[in-house]
Amino acid sequence: MRPDKVLSMLGIAAKSGSVVSGEFSTEKAVKEGRAYLVIVAGDSSDNTKKMFSNMTDFYEVPMYIYSDKETLGHCIGKEFRASLAIVNEGLAHSVEDKLKQTITTE
Repeated sequence: MRPDKVLSMLGIAAKSGSVVSGEFSTEKAVKEGRAYLVIVAGDSSDNTKKMFSNMTDFYEVPMYIYSDKETLGHCIGKEFRASLAIVNEGLAHSVEDKLKQTITTE
C-alpha cells in the first residue's frame, strides 16, 4: 500500500486540533462558518452524503467524498468517522490541493 498524502495531512490537522469529526460536530462547524473543508467517507449512507452535499452547497464550503469510515477515523486517531471538517483555513487549502492531485491521478 502506497502512503496516502491526504490521510497524512488529515493526521497532521487532527494533531493540531484543526479537525472536528462526526456528523453532529461537522454539521455544527459548517453552520457556524468555522469549516473550510468537509470530507465524507465514501461508504457512508446516501442520506448522509446528500445531507452534507446540500449543506456545503448552501454554506459554500468545499466537500469531497474520500476513503472509507474506518480509514478516515483511523487517520485522525478515532474510531469510525463518516464525516469530518477542517477548521483551519491554511490546512484546509493544503488538504484540498492534495485531494485534487489524488483524484486526478487515480
